[in-house]
Amino acid sequence: MEINGNGSADYRVQYSREEFTRKKNLIEVYSIISLICLILSIVLLSFGARLLSGILIISGATLVILVSRKSGALFRAIRESMEEASSSSEKKEDVISGFSHRIREPLNNLVVISDLLLNTELQKKQKELVETFVASTNNMATIVNELTMESAGNTSFISRKPIRYNMLSTIQNTIDLFRQKEKANLDFIFSKKDYNEYECSGDPIVIKQILLDIFNTIEARGSGMPVKVNISVKKEKQSEHVNNIDLRIQTDRKIRFIDHESGSGQLASKLISRKKGTYSQEQGDNFSVLNIRMPFASPASGQILPGHQQSQAVVEKERVRKQMKDARILLVEDNLINQKITLLTLSPLVSSIDTATNGSEALSRLKESDYDLILMDIVMPVMDGIMAAEKIREMEAGSGKRVPIIAITANAMIGDREKCLSAGIDDYLSKPFQPSVLVEKISQLL
Repeated sequence: MEINGNGSADYRVQYSREEFTRKKNLIEVYSIISLICLILSIVLLSFGARLLSGILIISGATLVILVSRKSGALFRAIRESMEEASSSSEKKEDVISGFSHRIREPLNNLVVISDLLLNTELQKKQKELVETFVASTNNMATIVNELTMESAGNTSFISRKPIRYNMLSTIQNTIDLFRQKEKANLDFIFSKKDYNEYECSGDPIVIKQILLDIFNTIEARGSGMPVKVNISVKKEKQSEHVNNIDLRIQTDRKIRFIDHESGSGQLASKLISRKKGTYSQEQGDNFSVLNIRMPFASPASGQILPGHQQSQAVVEKERVRKQMKDARILLVEDNLINQKITLLTLSPLVSSIDTATNGSEALSRLKESDYDLILMDIVMPVMDGIMAAEKIREMEAGSGKRVPIIAITANAMIGDREKCLSAGIDDYLSKPFQPSVLVEKISQLL
């Protein structure tokens, strides 16, 4: 933004940031108050105080509807500011990431509490209010997820630290992310192959940005009608340390994926070029094909495989599978409210759950006791979840043991999942999530 002689532009920018912070804090306060109302309603229901419980449910549901509306307005304001602002992309990323992280924490607690409420003995009117509450929280989750996808088109062209990731897993995760849109009109068919053959080293954010840009173009040019999108991947060895990845995207409609005249697919085109890749397009009467070829570095030989491939192999060979009721779990979470919510969800299902408030404390716990699984927050003081996971894997090296780790985090921006898996974390769950999804992931890894 240009600054004029009287400094009025500076004032407008400062006011905008203060207004953004004020509204964001107000959303957080309303979310916490509604959460308290709902927790108290559960407690009162257990004592048979249905009238007071009903009042609290009404209050909580009203606040959540208000939060949903304010979040939508704030999201639209962020989108407009991203389009108008001339500040650096990195600063935009910080604003979006900060908002996403801070709203996902209380939103996740609201989702979990609403699930617990629906499983209690509610009167018909109370149940209808909770269902309205659930619909509002789902709307908020959609808003935050769309903000995450919106940020993919505004991520700066900067060099990031290379990490190890799986190409097929990254593509599937991008498809899953796009499907979370409120009105996603794309029907994906993804031809998967042997995951172990598609390990890469580099920046997974690039492939996600390319795909999301292409998906948005397809949807925009689909005229609101469903479009079938068939995706296939092929690897070709270029040298000992570099593989070419061929990505083929085919639709059942005549669409120009990258069009320099209309501006469609510009981000994808720039990223492919920056990564020394090439692309070609072909069209028929009722189909279109985009072929992308990009070089990707192979992982260093001997590097430990992250993610499901290695962890599940170890589980099958070296550990006896356990039922949840017999499991001992370590919950690593610095926020005490988040701890309580997770304990409320899992305590009826799990034999023993210990807690730690940071990565360093988790390491101490692991030296003293054996655990069947770790639930790991990522953003924590003293030692974060990424560093803690790396140190846990270092401790296990050569021991023949591997404790499964699930990241439960409000870090849900493009590339956060791959960072977790690259650190040796076995699975990743972004907030907000349904309790049933957490239970399913735990059962799969035990």
